[in-house]
Amino acid sequence: MLMSQRIGSLIRVAGASRQKHTLPELPYEYNALEPVISREIMSLHHSKHHATYINNLNVAEEKLAQAQAKGDIDTIINLAPALKFNGGGHINHSIFWHNLSPNGGKPSDVLTKAVEKDFGSWDNLKNQLSTASVAVQGSGWGWLGYNKQMKKLQIATCQNQDPLQATTGLVPLFGIDVWEHAYYLQYKNVRADYVKAIFDVANWNDISQRYEKALK
Repeated sequence: MLMSQRIGSLIRVAGASRQKHTLPELPYEYNALEPVISREIMSLHHSKHHATYINNLNVAEEKLAQAQAKGDIDTIINLAPALKFNGGGHINHSIFWHNLSPNGGKPSDVLTKAVEKDFGSWDNLKNQLSTASVAVQGSGWGWLGYNKQMKKLQIATCQNQDPLQATTGLVPLFGIDVWEHAYYLQYKNVRADYVKAIFDVANWNDISQRYEKALK
């Protein structure tokens, strides 16, 4: 009995010391991307939606730690969807905020050469990424990713908050959030206008850095 109490105490201490996820600060003000994305959308998207994914992820991870401590396999399995959805939401948005900027610069020479090799031109890339993003049924993401095995850039889409790398193996470079909460207050149901406009605030410095890191 005494040994069980000691083990229980150790588990509770370990659970209490687990570092929780926190909402990352934006690298710009909420109104910095106007007129492409309004202050109201950015504020709600970041402080409410992203924060909710983080809160739910922390809850799910706490339940997972408890289930693992008890050897409760059923609960561990049942937590998988919540971990994927909320963990993916946290991963995706953490990339998304840095993919955008009021002063995103220009693509690096290395990225430009890759785009020309894999898509023929920047216009082709933008058209293909836009078409794929607009065509997502329901909620999800359009992505420009890097395929390490094939050593090429690739466009993909993910449903809901499925994280790109964990579900497809592609390294995420540039994500377009096409959940309605990302644009509806400003663009209503015209997703295509939002997707077209978002390229005006794309942070090519960040996207280029992600690509060059993926090459290593």
